[in-house]
Amino acid sequence: MKNRVIVLVAFLAVALAACKTHETASLSISPNDGTSYKLGNEIAVKVVIPPSIKADSIQYLIDSVRVTSRKDTLTAKLKTDSLKLGNKLITAKVFADGKPTEISTNVLLLAAKAPEVYTYQVEKVFPHDTASFTEGLQYVDGAMYESTGLEKQSYLLKTDLNTGKTLKSVKLDSAYFGEGIAVVGDKIMQLTYKTAIGFVYDKNTFKQIGTFNYNWGKEGWGVCFDGKTIYNDDGTNRIFMLNKDTYRPYSFIDVYDDTKAIDSINEMEYIDGKIYANIWQTDTIIVINPRNGAVLQRIDLSKLYPLATRNHNADVLNGIAWDAKGRRMFITGKKWDKMFQVKFVKQ
Repeated sequence: MKNRVIVLVAFLAVALAACKTHETASLSISPNDGTSYKLGNEIAVKVVIPPSIKADSIQYLIDSVRVTSRKDTLTAKLKTDSLKLGNKLITAKVFADGKPTEISTNVLLLAAKAPEVYTYQVEKVFPHDTASFTEGLQYVDGAMYESTGLEKQSYLLKTDLNTGKTLKSVKLDSAYFGEGIAVVGDKIMQLTYKTAIGFVYDKNTFKQIGTFNYNWGKEGWGVCFDGKTIYNDDGTNRIFMLNKDTYRPYSFIDVYDDTKAIDSINEMEYIDGKIYANIWQTDTIIVINPRNGAVLQRIDLSKLYPLATRNHNADVLNGIAWDAKGRRMFITGKKWDKMFQVKFVKQ
């Protein structure tokens, strides 16, 4: 008899568990996975609850952050104005008898509108060293700072803009491929390509005064500084935000235009509240909103220095520097013999 009671209790437990699983599976949520929205548009979220579940309330979360709640099952409209772009996990947490049951869906948030199209005007041309495989570029205090790449040929340089001559240099160990740089106060930080290490130098002496491990991104690519935050990319569409003192990430944005993710973000420069970025293997520069990752403008520079007229061994466009005091923009490329001072003009 005792064994029969045990069997019956076990059967009821399994049946109840199966019933609960069925009820959870009976919950449904819209929109469907993969639905895309434009920044600023509301996302209408509808949860369908089976009659067997008597819901007390529903909480709605975006990326695990609660945004609103309802006492009914009517459609909830979630605002997107203040969100970052990219994939968003929308979760409805249904409470019944004080106990929550969750159901989720993923949506894609894109830029609100297509990027504005800009062109350029060349204002002046300066010489550039054809030995420099440009990976990072920054103009500070009247001098050009440059990081160059390639195995056994990577340098940190300080050069004279008008002559292109090297004023100060330090060569990286042959194990490292130099990448992006940022002048941060009286220091220079430099990334390396695939070795997951960064270097810190004294800006005045070029003496290496520290290192840091780069283990959060896919690879080391571009970097820039806005005076408070360091922005760093890794060859994808993600830009990390780093603490300027620890060189550690604390947040990120994902870069999208109004239709898709923009990958291969490379050398960057922070200018007047926006991030200007080269797209690797193209002659395109995009302008990014650092708050949400939206591409605001796109500049086609394919006619700046056409392939047919480039010097021998010249590679792709890569290098943006900004003279904040003089309001001058400088553009160059890997092993180019020219550096262009340009002005961007809306078409």
